[in-house]
Order: sequence, then structure tokens, then C-alpha cells
Amino acid sequence: MLQPTVSVCVITYSHEKFIAEAINGVLMQECDFEVELILANDCSSDNTDEVIQNILKNHHRASWVKYIKHKKNLGMMANFIFAMQECQGKYVALCEGDDYWTDSLKLQKQVDFLEANPNYAICFHKVNILHDGIIKEDTITAKVPETTTIKDLAKGNYIHTCSVVFRNNLFPEFPKYFNQSPVGDYFLHMLNARYGTIKYIDEIMGVYRLHGTSVWSSKTQNERELIWVPFLENIKPNFDKEVQDILNAQIDFYIKPNEKRKGWNGGNFKNKIIQKIKSLI
Repeated sequence: MLQPTVSVCVITYSHEKFIAEAINGVLMQECDFEVELILANDCSSDNTDEVIQNILKNHHRASWVKYIKHKKNLGMMANFIFAMQECQGKYVALCEGDDYWTDSLKLQKQVDFLEANPNYAICFHKVNILHDGIIKEDTITAKVPETTTIKDLAKGNYIHTCSVVFRNNLFPEFPKYFNQSPVGDYFLHMLNARYGTIKYIDEIMGVYRLHGTSVWSSKTQNERELIWVPFLENIKPNFDKEVQDILNAQIDFYIKPNEKRKGWNGGNFKNKIIQKIKSLI
């Protein structure tokens, strides 16, 4: 295989019901460049491996796939870092094992844009949401302009993981905290956004799946907030003061009492946040 232009990074853990769609969405891509699929199975406890092996035996593009099945469970972030370090392409595309792509020209469109616009570090697109077997419009992330910057992203994440393509090796190594981070995609997008602007393509080219075992979507709002604020506190040192100030505004939104927020108990919640931050810093 020639040097890949795009490395598609797919991590999976116990996704036997979903992984075939994720893999086939990659292998259906029509491109005028080389693609590799880095597929890292974190010692799944179900039949994910059997599903993958069947695809590798029968698909005419199986040569695209570099499959790694870990003998012991590394954990989501360690597995993701491992898979990222295997990516040899000029660009990296992400698709978690329970999401999938729907447009066979997705990679071609995103790479064409990044090739023509070297000042952009990231390109992402619109997605649909699959919940309880029903495809819906995305109401999770905010609608954004075609071009944004790290200052916009610092206000909150609007990039679905399965939609993103970015330039590889923009920074030499992951920060020390990355391995302990509960939210890897947003941290990665923020790190990459230090090196260029962000392009949004207003076309639906993938599906984000909501289900009961999703790492993030299965959590309650209160659980997410208890995770999110310490996370923001820990990533702040990686950015300049202007970006840190915007991240601080995000933090203030969650920890300052606001009676208009339904079910809000500001004092108790703030104490929990402070305790959580102290335990992580």
C-alpha cells in the first residue's frame, strides 16, 4: 500500500451491533488518494471481533484495514491514543465504532477543501442523529458559520466526532492530561484549532448514534456537568490567555447559581464541582 493521504481512526469496544456499519461506511469511500483504516478493538467482551473478522475475510477493500485487537482492555482514551499514533496519513478522519458515514464522497470533499485551503486545520460537516431507530436532525450541537476559530470552539463543542477530518501531527505529543480526559474529542479539536481555522460543510454525510451504552449520551445532565467543569479546568493550561478567558466563561455558566435554570441547586452543585476539581488537579 502506498503512503495514505487519509488515516481513518476507528476505536471500538463491544460494538457488535454497530461496527459493521462503521467499517462499511469507510470502505465505501470513493477517493483519488490512498486511505488506511486504523481499527483498534479494546478487548471487546461481545462478538465485535467476529463481525470484524468476517468483513476482513470477505470485503474487496480489506487491504485498507489495519486491525488491532488488544489482549487486555486499555480504556477508551488509551486505546484512542494508541490508534492515533498508528495513523500515518497526512490527514486523520474519526469515526467511533457506533457511528457511521452515509456519503461515499465524504473524504474526497473534505480532503479537497483542506488541500486547497492550507490555513484551515479542521473540516467537519453536518450529521443526522439516530435515536431509538429513528433518524432525526441534529439538535445537539449549535449551528455555526462556515468558518470558525478556536475562540468560537472554546465557547462549547459543535463538532461531532464522526464528521471531522483534520491535519495530522499538528502538535508533537498529547498533553499529559489527555490520557485521563473524560472527553477526548473536544480536547483534540481544541488542540488542533490552535493551528488553523475550522471549516463547516453544510451537508449531511454521517450519523451519530444515541443509545443506552454511549459513553456520553447515556449520562444525566447533572453527571455531565460534574465531569465537564473539572475537564475544562484541566485543559485550560494548553491555551493562551484569550482562549482561557472564554473557557472560564463556560465554567462560570455551570458553577454560578442561576435561578432560571430548571432544577438548579447552585450552592450544592458548586461545592461538588470544587471538590471534584481538587481531586483531579
